[in-house]
Amino acid sequence: MIDLSKKLIRQVGQTNAKYKMFEKDDKILLGLSGGKDSLALAHILKHFQNVTPDKFEFEAVTLSYGMGEDYAYLTKHCNAHGIKHSVIDSSIFEISKDKIRKNSSFCSFFSRMRRGYLYTYALEHGFNKLAIAHHLDDAAESFFMNFTYNGALRTLAPKYRAKNGLVLIRPLINVRERQLRDNATRNNLFVIGDEACPAMRFDVKMPHARYETKQLLAQLEKENPKLFTSLQAAFENIHTDTFFAQKDQEI
Repeated sequence: MIDLSKKLIRQVGQTNAKYKMFEKDDKILLGLSGGKDSLALAHILKHFQNVTPDKFEFEAVTLSYGMGEDYAYLTKHCNAHGIKHSVIDSSIFEISKDKIRKNSSFCSFFSRMRRGYLYTYALEHGFNKLAIAHHLDDAAESFFMNFTYNGALRTLAPKYRAKNGLVLIRPLINVRERQLRDNATRNNLFVIGDEACPAMRFDVKMPHARYETKQLLAQLEKENPKLFTSLQAAFENIHTDTFFAQKDQEI
């Protein structure tokens, strides 16, 4: 077992208590990319599986894009810590050569394909929940990107039911990214970074929106250290009657 900080465990425990992330007899599939976030979540799920009286199952699965990736080290790491791990082979990379045009963005395509493979695997193997390792920084970035580029006020829900019946859970949604970075450093975890991004194999426009949003939030937090505390509270304190509406609002 790696050394998970008490604060990290407490935060996930509070999120679990509030949103019922891990329930009795759940069968949870974790999308494990091998990055710092999903690897931390794998160990957190293992911790709660060991300590909670309401027993649940979980399995980590890694999606191969068909780029010749070798995930043997990841399977070895999971086996050493009692985490069941599988690799899904796909031809996403080959398919994308015909689907992604030069100088176009690739992120949405790979995201849709990846989610589709995870959904299919989960449904075919009897899982009722899919765990995603999004954290509070992801939620904040998603919120800012949506209203800046898409004209929508939306972010990442801690828990929701997809149309196919699967329940998606984000146990790390109240955790800061820097905590997960510190967790990887403290435990000397070998993690996959941006160098494994499929875009590195394409002559495509690199995504700029998320990078620029990260920079903006970093600057805003520098000016207001309580920014993320305020955002976290705001995501639960929504006054829909103050926005533009198609019908009169009672005030």
